[in-house]
Amino acid sequence: MEGFKEVVGEKGEKGGTGYSVYPKYVDEIEIGPPFLTKYERARIIGVRALQLSYGAPPLIPVEVVGSTSFIDIARYEVDKGILPVSVYRYTGPGRTQSIPLKVLVESSKRIFRG
Repeated sequence: MEGFKEVVGEKGEKGGTGYSVYPKYVDEIEIGPPFLTKYERARIIGVRALQLSYGAPPLIPVEVVGSTSFIDIARYEVDKGILPVSVYRYTGPGRTQSIPLKVLVESSKRIFRG
């Protein structure tokens, strides 16, 4: 297929159903839009807020956020791209890609905020 880089399979064979290269730049995103979708963003914020409500420590001081609400803290962590999370995207034919949150957030800022 055009626009796809070679995918290495589980045992190293080419064209397998393994992960594609872990993208470090926006140009390397092969599956889906080159930004964080509203559905991905909502899911990550919701899961992180749930973690915080169960006692997980925030990755930033609460004073920086200015709120003690779990959703506000989670939203701040996602918007700044400081969560060590990857978004796993896949297609029907079996192509997959794991994209770091930081790459998607930086791309979203460039696309939507000028």
